[in-house]
Amino acid sequence: MSSENRIAVVLKGYPRLSETFIAQEILELERAGFEISIISLRHPTDKHTHPVHAEIKAPKHYLPEYIYQELFRVWWAKINCTLKSGFWKTLPVFMHDFIRDPSANRIRRWGQAMVLAHEYAGNHDHIYAHFLHTPCSVARYAALISGKSFSISAHAKDIWTSPEWEMREKLEDCDWLVTCTEGGADYLNSLAPDGRVHLVYHGLDLSRFPPREKKPSNNDGKTKAKTVNLVTVGRAVSKKGIDSLLKALAKLPDDLHWHWTHIGGGPLKGELEALAISLGIAEQCDFKGALPQSEVLETYRNSDLFILPSRIDESGDRDGLPNVIVEAQSQAMAVISTNISGIPELIQSGTNGLLIQPDKIDDLAIAIKTLSRDVKLRNQMGKVGEERVRSEFSHKQTIGDIISLLNKSLKVER
Repeated sequence: MSSENRIAVVLKGYPRLSETFIAQEILELERAGFEISIISLRHPTDKHTHPVHAEIKAPKHYLPEYIYQELFRVWWAKINCTLKSGFWKTLPVFMHDFIRDPSANRIRRWGQAMVLAHEYAGNHDHIYAHFLHTPCSVARYAALISGKSFSISAHAKDIWTSPEWEMREKLEDCDWLVTCTEGGADYLNSLAPDGRVHLVYHGLDLSRFPPREKKPSNNDGKTKAKTVNLVTVGRAVSKKGIDSLLKALAKLPDDLHWHWTHIGGGPLKGELEALAISLGIAEQCDFKGALPQSEVLETYRNSDLFILPSRIDESGDRDGLPNVIVEAQSQAMAVISTNISGIPELIQSGTNGLLIQPDKIDDLAIAIKTLSRDVKLRNQMGKVGEERVRSEFSHKQTIGDIISLLNKSLKVER
């Protein structure tokens, strides 16, 4: 193993409950022999962590979240960066970006990039940013200042809400980019030099999601004793479509006994709870907030049907292929979702779940009723979904592509 294997992984925030797939990737890169440092733009806000976070050995470093809070640190970084030839080559790049995006956020990323370049870049051989928007901006400026190579992992919001001009220029400068859906890869390929973009699905650590021991239930909602347990895991944000789900639940027939659990924090949680009250279904809804992975897994195993009616929100933000759908299918759960983004790349409607158009509330209610009543169909879909996830979505299969790309950037033979 060469010493040239030191990678700075730049993240928007760490640790985050909603980004288990990133933590899982970092752990696998450590196991592959890379020396990882985590560079976070923000301090953590979640109250819990997942077991995977405790297994990661990488040191955690936090850049100034706001420049005014650490003025001396940013000023000292700037002084030292001006001594680098790369600073004077990068300054026009930043100024050109700032002219097109004259925002406080742009200035903050420049300040963070100088701190990254001064304090950390010299001790690393490559910079790898998760998310194409702000983390990549910091990574790109820091890499150009310090003369390091950099690469990108793009996901969903960062692709569909970033300006096209900025993505083109980042793709010109980076070594490579990986993304997790065919739609995202096709779009980014239209902006990038040939061969720069690679499709790599987020795999699931199946050792953390072993098959559930008990058989799926025969709950069909015909009596209270056979109440159908529905579950949604996802942040309370517009793109998850949870408001439409609540309206669909309110349309279910009175003779169908159901209970719905939501797991996830997010800014709209209070509004959704109020909506459930106004629809008269609050007693059948349980908003649990963000939970650690062990409790999420237990909820999957005690539920009958997974629902995530994702949409494209007003800003253009949307899901890619949500990891929670992969998790649910690993537990032999049928899935009801929508036919957008990367979701149809896993869920084949009528085979391992049902897909509808976003915000079609009547259609969503019919789909929920159908799979609640038809136990045989629901359980067959769950079985098919589990078989596919366990054969095609193991993280050990997908992480190899990223390791190969990093090796090329590091120009190291292993």
